Amino acid sequence: MPPLEILISSWRLDWAAAAFVVVTGLLYGLGVRAATHKGRRWPAWRAAAFYVLGLGTFVLLTCGFTGVYGAQQRWAFTLKLSLLLFVVPLLIGLGKPLTLARAALPPQGIAAFDAVLASRPVRFVSNSFGAPLLGLALFSTLLTPAFYTLRTNPAADALLTIAVPLLGMLMALPIIEESDFQRSSAYLTLEFMFVFIELLIDAIPGILLSLSGQVLDHVTSVPDPQWWFRDALQDQQFAGNLLWFICEVVDLPLIILMFIRFSRSDKREAKVFDKLTDEQLDELNSQHMRGRR
Repeated sequence: MPPLEILISSWRLDWAAAAFVVVTGLLYGLGVRAATHKGRRWPAWRAAAFYVLGLGTFVLLTCGFTGVYGAQQRWAFTLKLSLLLFVVPLLIGLGKPLTLARAALPPQGIAAFDAVLASRPVRFVSNSFGAPLLGLALFSTLLTPAFYTLRTNPAADALLTIAVPLLGMLMALPIIEESDFQRSSAYLTLEFMFVFIELLIDAIPGILLSLSGQVLDHVTSVPDPQWWFRDALQDQQFAGNLLWFICEVVDLPLIILMFIRFSRSDKREAKVFDKLTDEQLDELNSQHMRGRR
């Protein structure tokens, strides 16, 4: 591992990251302003979470040590990629950007916004069935020679810098904006069960990187070696260890949050049934029994 002074002093300007921060920060600020004009006072702590925790962590990963040394060190690139996908979206989500958008947009804009969220591609990405497949597909590229291209090609790096956090936001929508994705208890039960399978799926690329006895991207040379990074295979194995650890750690709070969603959904459904009369409940039971036959 590099010494602390290297971690602190390593900085660069990433133009793709700067564009992402400027655009998202400006949109969020305009949303707060519009919501205020409509009489909706936006909590200051949510804005602070969005800018400081969300965008601040994004800048740290893309312009700090992991951004500077990502092209040279597999573990630094893997750390950046995994945190951009799993952690940054959750921190940005503390600012409730979807709720802010609805508070700021006019009725026509809200309708269009809801239509986008209800589209099939967004629905596929933003549930626990599709998200693990996308994460597996992304991290499986680290097992191929494409790993070197993703690390060293400026265009690929710029694309990942913008696309990975956006993908992570779509994957995290059911967690950070639960009200936008209210689903039945039965559906959430299936999601909850699938998350346990996801625990194994997410670990596969990290395990393979860790246990492989050869350099999978076929680049054995070490450009500009530092004393903490001299062997390509050790670099790859450490990258696998980090990926394995991060995927497993992130899944634990995901399970907790899904359990909370399940509990809330169960309470909502219980309130609906409590409002039904005895005759309505008897009719529902009759329909259910007829359906089973």
